[in-house]
This record gives sequence, C-alpha cells and structure tokens, in this order.
Amino acid sequence: MYDEPTDFKNDLVKAGIPENKIFLDFAGFRTLDSVVRIKEIFDQNSVTIISQQFHNERAIYLAEHFDIKAIGFNAKNVFNRYGFKVKLRDYLARVKVFVDIIFQVEPKFLGDKIEIN
Repeated sequence: MYDEPTDFKNDLVKAGIPENKIFLDFAGFRTLDSVVRIKEIFDQNSVTIISQQFHNERAIYLAEHFDIKAIGFNAKNVFNRYGFKVKLRDYLARVKVFVDIIFQVEPKFLGDKIEIN
C-alpha cells in the first residue's frame, strides 16, 4: 500500500527538517480537503505548502478563499511519460476548484482535532 504522506515526511527529515515539525494529513484525500483541514483539524491559520508549482497555485488559491495565509515551496516538476496526463489532470482540477467554491463543497472527512504546539 502506498503511503504518500509518510514518504514525503521521510524525504523532509532526510533534508534536515525536524521530525517534530512535520504533521501528516492522512485524510487529505484532495486539495480542498487538506486546505479546509488546515484550519478545522490542525487549528492553523497559516501554512507552507510543498508541492509542484501547478499544485501550489491551486492550493494557495483555496487557502486564500478559506482565510488561510499560505505560501508555496515549489518542488521540482516531474518530466516523464506521465507529463501530459499530469497536465490534463491539473487542468481539470483547476476547473473543479471553482465548481467546489461555487457549490460550497465540504471535505469528505474532517476527523478529530490534532493539536500542534
């Protein structure tokens, strides 16, 4: 089973980020869910989002919509045989952001609060 959050955490720890400063969002099934959970579950009003630029742009837009101060750290883009597929998926995801906002879509699962000191 693929565990993307833990893989990211391991890479960040290898890069020198203290493990106690990294909080995983296992219920962030899509960008909208993760952004809403920043405030509702993790009780944060600001966040640094680490992803590829195309995803950061969408996530920061959503964060601003939900009154969360967000900055993005752009990871390297992945250029391989999946490049076209990723671009097409992102194009559709950008459209979905506006649909979600217009129809006030809620996350599928919020969960219990997680305290961050």
